[in-house]
Amino acid sequence: MNGQYRKDIYPGQEVAIILKKDQRNSKLTYGIVKDLLTSAAFHSRGIKVRLEDGQVGRVAEIDVVDPDGE
Repeated sequence: MNGQYRKDIYPGQEVAIILKKDQRNSKLTYGIVKDLLTSAAFHSRGIKVRLEDGQVGRVAEIDVVDPDGE
């Protein structure tokens, strides 16, 4: 599932995001949502979130399993 709709994302959820620095190569970063930063109900490039470790990016995938097992 992609992360374009705010209603599908909530704090505590495991997601894959794309950081600003990784937009060109689409490298995914995995983590747990701490805050939703986009107030709009829909965003074409993904809802912007802050992860529990402080990283900020747009949600690319929802309910993923971190391949590193973290």
